Amino acid sequence: MVIDSYDAVIAGGGAAGLSAALLLGRARRRVLVIDDGAPRNQSAAHMHGVLGLENAPPAELLERGRREAASYGVEFIDGHVAEVADAASGPGLAIHTVEGPTVHARAFLLATGVSDALPDIPGLAERWGTTVAHCPFCHGWEVRDQPVGVLATSPFATHQVEMLRSIAGPITLFADGEHAPAEGERQQLEAAGVRVVDAPITELLGEAPQLRGVRTADGAEVELAALFLLPAARPNEDCVAGLELARAESPMGSLLAVDQQGRTSHPRIWAAGNVVLPPANVPMCVGAGAMAGPAIHGTLAHEDLTAAAH
Repeated sequence: MVIDSYDAVIAGGGAAGLSAALLLGRARRRVLVIDDGAPRNQSAAHMHGVLGLENAPPAELLERGRREAASYGVEFIDGHVAEVADAASGPGLAIHTVEGPTVHARAFLLATGVSDALPDIPGLAERWGTTVAHCPFCHGWEVRDQPVGVLATSPFATHQVEMLRSIAGPITLFADGEHAPAEGERQQLEAAGVRVVDAPITELLGEAPQLRGVRTADGAEVELAALFLLPAARPNEDCVAGLELARAESPMGSLLAVDQQGRTSHPRIWAAGNVVLPPANVPMCVGAGAMAGPAIHGTLAHEDLTAAAH
């Protein structure tokens, strides 16, 4: 049973979702944000590179964003979107929630982010977002001039090494597995002073969340202040799977295809933030939401004018 109707429903109350909600609220749209309260960066103590909020806790941005959006009439409920489907009658969408209620929306924004699939290495998960991280801009400064490692979990491992060289001290690339550098690339790394280790990491050392180093399968210990890796990121997009939206292949895998404003192949569905760009940081997600929100309003405004003229 449909319990209410909105101009726009947003799944996800992170940086992208709140940014879109704020602008839609200011456009006097009726907006509902459905959020599970589990942002991707919840394990990080501070944000970095967020203009005006440098070193602020991630929760502060979300709390302020909620208050600001709510001041323009945006509504919030705690929950999860189970399925998005075309409305049974008339234009619009039926938004079914896991918790039970179904709401109607003229437009839907998917801003649910991704789930990071971390390597199954003892001691790694409890350090994720602190001394084990993926972003040199978010976590590099804190370990400047100290020894760090890069775990080759993706094709971007060498790029991570390159990005860290101006920040960190000695760098060790742990290169076991399918993403080990090719021989020529390995020679270049070693010539530049990067140590390349083939033995797999078997354990992280020290009292979490701090990191003293790692132990490898051959029994060696490597001193590290931080370990960087880019985990496999699974977009949280199951709720739109039944709509068979167009996809785009990328080095990060198959993602929903969107235009510059976040619109998908469905005329009433947008997607923004990490769900369509897994490496995006907080400012990039804010910007994606700031593109999608006005685009949604523009689409609805055109519909409204057309209807008013008849």
